Amino acid sequence: MAGSGVEARPDGAGRAGSVGAAAGYRPSATLPFGAEFRRQASRRRTQLALGFMVLLPLIILIAFQFDSGNDDDNGRGEFGSLIEFATSGGLNFTLFTIFVSASFLLVVVVALFCGDTVASEASWGSLRYLLSVPVPRARLLAVKLLVALAYSALALLLLAGTALLIGTLRYGWEPLRSTVAAELAPGEGLLRLLGVLGYLAVVLLVVAGLAFLLSVTTDAALGAVGGAVLLWILSSILDQITALGALRAFLPTHYGTAWLGLLSTPVQTDDVVRGSISAISYATLFWGLAFWRFTRKDVVS
Repeated sequence: MAGSGVEARPDGAGRAGSVGAAAGYRPSATLPFGAEFRRQASRRRTQLALGFMVLLPLIILIAFQFDSGNDDDNGRGEFGSLIEFATSGGLNFTLFTIFVSASFLLVVVVALFCGDTVASEASWGSLRYLLSVPVPRARLLAVKLLVALAYSALALLLLAGTALLIGTLRYGWEPLRSTVAAELAPGEGLLRLLGVLGYLAVVLLVVAGLAFLLSVTTDAALGAVGGAVLLWILSSILDQITALGALRAFLPTHYGTAWLGLLSTPVQTDDVVRGSISAISYATLFWGLAFWRFTRKDVVS
């Protein structure tokens, strides 16, 4: 604009230090992490998602209580042995809860936090107003991504922490048992569980990256969340097709269950390392594409 002294930029902010910029304006001071974190905490979807992470272990515990009152073991088969395993201590109850949640529930929750974050702003028509504050586009994406990852990690910790608490209160502080290792002392078992949570967090970065990429390419939050979940399921299906051979190793879900190696004796970390490298590579690629796309698109909503 002639005479304004500010160069129009696609990131929604004038050039730092340009004549005509508001006095005291600092791009790094816009959209603080804490403000965005509190804003997302007030949203119903955040409260429901985190609340369900606390509620799920309670539901599983109640279901086990109903099962324990049933003396008829006919037809239970392997499921009955899983229940016996899960009720043998708080650590085992936590491991069971993680096992039944990792393949789908946690994927949905992470996709929800990361896929809804930008697309929802566009659907509400508030995204262009954020950029006119002005908040630089790269900073807006970085803050929203960090907040989404923080809530994803919080959801994982709430699930495991609640399961460990109520499982220990109900079944005691017993050694960790698994089908791939001998009993582990409670202290060592807790460390192994923390390792499992850490690896799952790394693997779920792929879902976070994919959902975030879809979030900046569409105004439909449900489309971004659902698209990420469907693509993850598609990768899981393709991974079961042995005819694909070595190509399966390049699928983001191929090392999704490598955390089982952390429970073996001795610990098997080869697939854990491969899975971590694969997940970080995919996540970095998706996030890079998201930033590249968003900083160049016309925001009209």
